[in-house]
Amino acid sequence: MNTSSANVRNMLRTYGKQLTSAKRLARFRQAMGEAKPPDDIARQAKRRELVQRIAHEVIENLIVNSERSPVVRAVLDQLESEFGGRYVFEYPLDGSDIQIIRETPQGPQEIENSERNKVMRRLWEIALSKVDGTML
Repeated sequence: MNTSSANVRNMLRTYGKQLTSAKRLARFRQAMGEAKPPDDIARQAKRRELVQRIAHEVIENLIVNSERSPVVRAVLDQLESEFGGRYVFEYPLDGSDIQIIRETPQGPQEIENSERNKVMRRLWEIALSKVDGTML
């Protein structure tokens, strides 16, 4: 199926106009008292779920990909500045749990147990805050 770029632009322009009209109509109905305002708690729950899903993808991206996106880089930079060292996250080939390696003057050192849990918890918190801060 061949579609020209002009057809795609027209379709997107029409879709944008429809969205704008729908938003205006919803605001008008709400102002007239016909529609109930959206449930704020449900909206917050959906947002929180979406933020968590995206934060999970950011952390997976941090672990799996060698190329860093700006958000992943910001998360890692904040983590490294808070803990005062450079970290490398990787999955071992044997399929066991993630390894966290900290670069020290004595050489690379694997982090284990409570310190590992502390780093992972803080990594999650930072990812959540960065994603939440960048979402509209």
